[in-house]
Amino acid sequence: MGIKFLSLSSGSSGNCYYIGTDEEGFLIDAGISARKIKKTLAEHSIDMAMIKGICISHDHADHIAAAGYLGERMGKPIYVTKTTLEGMNRNWRMSEKIYTAHRFIFKEISFSLAGFEITPFEVPHDAHDNVGFLVKRGDWCMAFATDLGRITPTVKRFISKAKYLVLESNYDADMLRNGKYNYFLKRRILGENGHLCNSVTAKFLADNFCECCYKKIFLCHISNENNTPELALKTTTDALANTGVRVGEDVDVYTLKRDKASDLFILD
Repeated sequence: MGIKFLSLSSGSSGNCYYIGTDEEGFLIDAGISARKIKKTLAEHSIDMAMIKGICISHDHADHIAAAGYLGERMGKPIYVTKTTLEGMNRNWRMSEKIYTAHRFIFKEISFSLAGFEITPFEVPHDAHDNVGFLVKRGDWCMAFATDLGRITPTVKRFISKAKYLVLESNYDADMLRNGKYNYFLKRRILGENGHLCNSVTAKFLADNFCECCYKKIFLCHISNENNTPELALKTTTDALANTGVRVGEDVDVYTLKRDKASDLFILD
């Protein structure tokens, strides 16, 4: 039986992903409205009763907007580090605060949710606390690393274990430098705790690809102002091709949409 993967939204306007089976599953982040989450899941025949919890990567608004509502009003456990929870409850963009729904998680210590083993790991970003997730079920393994300024040895160690990878390809460096953002925002994005550019993501994938690793790669959190899905995809595809990796044969590469749902993927 394949595992279902759905990106409900991936970008600065909101981030939310579903992983599950025919019976149950969970969300990674809840940065769009609860109404949109329920509607999008229903369009893919996923009932909210199947959602056994929400894993939160960090406390920026585009990852947490609906977390308080889902936790306190709908009774969905919120899996989060203590520092991230404190930041979430200080964030005015999350109008419903979390008082009882939280379940604390700890970096590099695995926990079980909806039949999956999930391991949070440290990623470098400028929120109060930040994690990626390694998700396993038997031999099946998927890694999430979104919103990070660089690929550290810890990030590499975890995402290299996965067969399926969701990895940020946020901006094109030339588009950002020549774009309309002010100096301070550009410096933040370009910093070591900011976001990954297309070329860094592409180089990592090309330098670290082997026949035994990724089957599918999903490029996420693609900027609307400083990138395009076509450019992100071409940068990674060209880098892989230059090392002899045949995209479409050795590996499939996809871009996830900023504000719309992806196709529902069944990942064996």
